[in-house]
Amino acid sequence: MEDKYGTLKIAQESSTSGVFNLIINRPSVSNALSLGFFSELPKALAALDQNPNVSVIVLSGSGNHFCGGLDLKSLAGFVNGGSADHGRTGERLRRQIKFMQDAITAIERCRKPVIAAIHGECRGTGVGLVTACDIRYCSKDAFFSVKEVDVAITADLGTLQRLPRIVGFGNAMELSLTARRFSGDEAKDLGLVSRVFGSREELMKGVLTIAEGIGGKPPLAVVGTKAVVIRSRDLNVEQGLDYVATWNSSMLLSDDLTQAISAQIHKRKPTYAKL
Repeated sequence: MEDKYGTLKIAQESSTSGVFNLIINRPSVSNALSLGFFSELPKALAALDQNPNVSVIVLSGSGNHFCGGLDLKSLAGFVNGGSADHGRTGERLRRQIKFMQDAITAIERCRKPVIAAIHGECRGTGVGLVTACDIRYCSKDAFFSVKEVDVAITADLGTLQRLPRIVGFGNAMELSLTARRFSGDEAKDLGLVSRVFGSREELMKGVLTIAEGIGGKPPLAVVGTKAVVIRSRDLNVEQGLDYVATWNSSMLLSDDLTQAISAQIHKRKPTYAKL
């Protein structure tokens, strides 16, 4: 896949692999997120989503850290500039915030599973970014902080909405108000990450194995599971059951199902068409 981004890099794990790495690529500033990142992330995700060779996306950071949060220098001009009319300045700022929110929500909109592989620092909007991912893993050296309150910002790009659903209301409130640093081990205890690996190398190797495993499963079932879990988050049980019944009524009777059943009966590895 052509790599045409300034803040991101895309790399296929191997020519035969359905695992693609989406790498935040601003290592000189700890992968702080510039305005350009918020333009490029949805485009990169859409390209990966529509590529039939992609089965799973691994989101990681280049250099020593996963993500140092927002690049406040690149945002300063936007926040401080504009009209003397406070109403128009406020409306413009709201549109910009909504644009940035939508960029992170693009991770959830992507049909393909997105796995976060976190090493080093994951601060501020970096936490918001990983809470939108489907699965999260980190290395032993990873550390996290919901840092926005320390720089006079109410976190507005998804952390305060997604984090409580992952770690619980009380834990999310405490982490967001104190802005304290917490370790990868504590992130595991809180449920923010599913596993802590001993090193960055072990992290990337382990995540690749997990991603390859997911990528080998029936594609329609994988994208359906992601879609239904995300949709059911905002529904009660009855509504969620109705949603998955409707989903399966249109998707269940597929070649994937025939292939899976045949493979089970004949004790062979199934082969699924790309999605």
